[in-house]
Amino acid sequence: MLEPDDLETQVSGAVEKDDGVLVLKRIHAVFHVQVPDDARHTVERVAQLAISKCPVARSVGGSIGISTSVEYT
Repeated sequence: MLEPDDLETQVSGAVEKDDGVLVLKRIHAVFHVQVPDDARHTVERVAQLAISKCPVARSVGGSIGISTSVEYT
């Protein structure tokens, strides 16, 4: 089981002008995770599911590109 100190998330976004208005176009979340090697497959699956199971991502997913990646510490 993960402890709070085993996971850190860094999120960045890209803002562009659209008809003179700043619009959020892309979001990328990087999950920094400390897990044993045999748990990495599970972490990868969970990271992929994060977008499809997140209410905010599902709400804005059609207009904002959302992606994730995992880095092991």
